[in-house]
Amino acid sequence: MPTVLVVGATRGLGKSILDKYAAKPSTLVYGTARNDKPQNHANNVKWIGKVDLSTEDAGGKIVAQYEEDSPIDVVIITAGYFGTETFEKLDWEAQLKMYKTSAIGPVFLVQHLVHAGLLKKGSKIILVTSESGSITLRHEQEGGGNYGHHASKAAENMAGKLLSLDLKDKGIAVGLVHPGFMRTEMTAGVGFDKFWDEGGAVTPDVAAGSLVDWIEYFGIDKTGTYWAPRGPGDIGTAEPVLGPKEKLSTPLQLPW
Repeated sequence: MPTVLVVGATRGLGKSILDKYAAKPSTLVYGTARNDKPQNHANNVKWIGKVDLSTEDAGGKIVAQYEEDSPIDVVIITAGYFGTETFEKLDWEAQLKMYKTSAIGPVFLVQHLVHAGLLKKGSKIILVTSESGSITLRHEQEGGGNYGHHASKAAENMAGKLLSLDLKDKGIAVGLVHPGFMRTEMTAGVGFDKFWDEGGAVTPDVAAGSLVDWIEYFGIDKTGTYWAPRGPGDIGTAEPVLGPKEKLSTPLQLPW
């Protein structure tokens, strides 16, 4: 029975990913919650509570509560935090939280899992990052601002690339993904809901379906690479930087 771990699985994309895997009775799914464990879940779902990705001991808490004798086949780290900023109004504490959640926490979490023997040759680690972390895709059409969001995602991409180099000899693949522009509480909470229609935003359920399908074909031959499983459709700067969207592929490998 394959085992999947979804870090940040109580809402949004993480919950939809967990539900997609849980719909396969032959798959065992672990989900982490930042607070208490949800009580209602499918028979093939197990919860690990009190896991905050922005803290050093998140991985240790997962290891302590993992009950299986076999290692994890797929780890998807989707927990995130988005604090909006402008150049005129920066937010020190929000930036620290974004860096800890996106770029620091995942590395410590993965190290805990590897050292505990919970990952094996053939395991896959998927870091849910964003096209916003691509330096190449930043363009004057979009403008500046949101320093912590963009820079922490760029740092997450670098962390994922370095993890892929350290773990390649172990046969563990690491992928970086932009899951899509989504209609979530997070994007609505930072005022991005006004761009949902023109930006081609999709529901977390749709984005999760594309991501789960893509993970099936991702492996060690693509380790350390950065992808948009849904293609360029929701990437506003794709055309001015990469060319006409109709000539770009789906899935789309993104530039750093």
